[in-house]
Order: sequence, then C-alpha cells, then structure tokens
Amino acid sequence: MEISGKIVQILQEQGGTSSRGNWRKREYIIETGGNYPKKVCMVAWGDDIDQFNLQMGEQVTASINLESREYNGRWYTDVKVWKVDRGNTQKQESRKQEQVPDVTTFSDDSSDDMLPF
Repeated sequence: MEISGKIVQILQEQGGTSSRGNWRKREYIIETGGNYPKKVCMVAWGDDIDQFNLQMGEQVTASINLESREYNGRWYTDVKVWKVDRGNTQKQESRKQEQVPDVTTFSDDSSDDMLPF
C-alpha cells in the first residue's frame, strides 16, 4: 500500500529497551493532496529512521503496512513505513491525468452524435 504527500510534522524520536533489546521509532505526519487532504501519522522503526532521513516539507511516496494489535481490550493501529520514494508524487499525478480521456480530442464529422457537454 502507498501514500503520497508532504511531510508536515516530524515528532520526537522515542526509544527504549524490551525483551528483544533496544528499540527506537519516529513518527511523521504526512498530508495528502487533492480536494480533501488528509493527515496521516506514519512510523519508521530502527535503522529506517536514518535511512529514510525524512525532512519537513518534503514530497514523498511511502510504501506502508497497516498493523493493529490489542492491548488490555483496546486496539491500536500503526502505519509502518518500509520504503520511501522521493519525487514520485508528481509522476503519479500525471499518470492519473493521462488515464482520463480528454473528450475534446475526439473528432467526429457527425454532429448528431455529439454530447451537449
């Protein structure tokens, strides 16, 4: 699954020690584009934090996994980032536009078959 947008907030890195050893995570808020933009909190774990090196204002396409877990009768969901592509958001938008046919490019000599819009 992928999500594209602009990094609008970077939260403080968190870390600790568990039975598996040391861990660390950092959460990023990404804002999608379009008429109804949404903000989504996504998380990078461990060495991915350094590898992705996400910056404020950066346009990215993030490959994500959704994962929910139960704790004390409540469910918690993470949006985990496993891959980041930079600069692909504009390419994807132009591809979406290419898939929609432009009705003004169709030509037909018969005006009886033309739609009024």
